[in-house]
Amino acid sequence: MLPQWFNWKVLLICIAIVLVSGTIFYSQYVAGKIAREERKNVEAWVEAQRTILNSSDSASINLATKISTENNQIPIIETNEKDSISGNYLNLDTAKVKDEKNYLNRKLEEFKRYRHQPIILVLKENPYTANQYYYGESDLLKEVKLYPIIQLIIVALFITIAIVALQTSYRSAQNQLWASMAKETAHQLGTPVSSLQGWLEILKEHEVNKLIVPEIAKDVNRLLLVTDRFGKIGSQPQFEMSNPAQQIHYMLEYMKKRTGGHVRISFDDQPIKELNTMLSPPLFDWVMENLIKNALDAIEGNGQISITTSVNEGYLLIDVTDTGKGIAKNHLNNVFNPGFTTKKRGWGLGLSLSKRIIEQYHKGKLFVKWSEQGKGSTFRIILPLQPQPQSA
Repeated sequence: MLPQWFNWKVLLICIAIVLVSGTIFYSQYVAGKIAREERKNVEAWVEAQRTILNSSDSASINLATKISTENNQIPIIETNEKDSISGNYLNLDTAKVKDEKNYLNRKLEEFKRYRHQPIILVLKENPYTANQYYYGESDLLKEVKLYPIIQLIIVALFITIAIVALQTSYRSAQNQLWASMAKETAHQLGTPVSSLQGWLEILKEHEVNKLIVPEIAKDVNRLLLVTDRFGKIGSQPQFEMSNPAQQIHYMLEYMKKRTGGHVRISFDDQPIKELNTMLSPPLFDWVMENLIKNALDAIEGNGQISITTSVNEGYLLIDVTDTGKGIAKNHLNNVFNPGFTTKKRGWGLGLSLSKRIIEQYHKGKLFVKWSEQGKGSTFRIILPLQPQPQSA
């Protein structure tokens, strides 16, 4: 099912095409009409020149002079029968004619590109002598031709703004929906988690297996953490100076006891053992949990997961590598898209949320550094290091 804004987008594009097409056709019609009128005016002007040169009747000469001086819009250049510029012109920039050596030649080439046939005034038949008059376009004709282009730009800008606004509105509504669902999930989880806490306290008072109760307590605390995460979706995260190595160790301690005996997990924390930087610990834990779970799914209960760290030019690098099935090349560009998953269960939101947490909130990067089918994958986190506070 297509989103609602998509239908509006198609409608806007169709309206724009109709408007611009109609404008272009009408503008071409008007431009053609103006061009024909301008040719008639140039022909009348040339005829007036003929009268001025050949007539001896003062009334005719006065009328021809009046017609000649009334043309103050259409630029004209005069050439001889050999198509050489004679030096006479009309409605051109006089200053440029004087200052720029090839100005008239450039304008003549421009007029010829308009494909207007020159209007010829024969002065003598034998030997043949004539003036040829090339003419350009008036400012009005240029504006009429330019109008549909300007309108197209305005309509395209309007459609772009409208589409961006509709998409932003749609995404905002989707984000609000997800935030509302997350908060409702947190609310629904709250009651059974509170009940589990009560039962856990009862178990502690009775003589039960002392190894089981702490593990159940960890799971209950984990549920409390998940409830807290969902309850804070849509809120601004709180940052504090934290040691990422400790956060990863805490996550691995929980995950190792809940994986099979054929899964080996290693963590090289030496480069960042004493390193502190600004983090949102709950969100950072969420990212690491998603990446480790993703690696566990990839190795399918049998393989190795290694987490390596390094510091490079003010950035913290964390690589999560697995020896799993790898990612197909045609899926590499989609793994972070919301809803994308190759598993039968799940909504495909884990990696998408992780990327948003790292890049939007922590101003870092999360991407697939390497992947090969049948050999495994490496996901890399890059976090900018914040200056550590000075000790008093």
